[in-house]
Amino acid sequence: MDEVIVHIEAEVNPTESEQKVKKAIENVFGNVALQTIPKHKGSLLAAEAHGREALIKLYNLLRREHIRAAARVALFEGLDRKTLSFCLNKQVAYAGHVSFAKEVAESPLGPIKIKINCEDPKELIHWLTSEAT
Repeated sequence: MDEVIVHIEAEVNPTESEQKVKKAIENVFGNVALQTIPKHKGSLLAAEAHGREALIKLYNLLRREHIRAAARVALFEGLDRKTLSFCLNKQVAYAGHVSFAKEVAESPLGPIKIKINCEDPKELIHWLTSEAT
């Protein structure tokens, strides 16, 4: 597969612990280099990771949680040419699980937003959600 670039960001609200939001991201994406960007209210945690290796933890969580079929639907909804965009529930990620969310409403404290750029996102979705382990 060609180059895979994973962009991750999550808002840290004034009422949240930055460490807990970091833990939520790391529970799904492993040890990514997160950058804190100050905002008017709170801050933004952002990271960019390269390669399928950045998605291995998500790959394994989808299998452990038995949600590959639901994940496939959510991922295809976010497909646009060479980009794949989706959101995850921040609180669920903090607990070490995966729950796909809409950008607003489903995650009261805001979601973890993921945008993946690659040459063939359909193939990436297949890899992430296939039954082969």
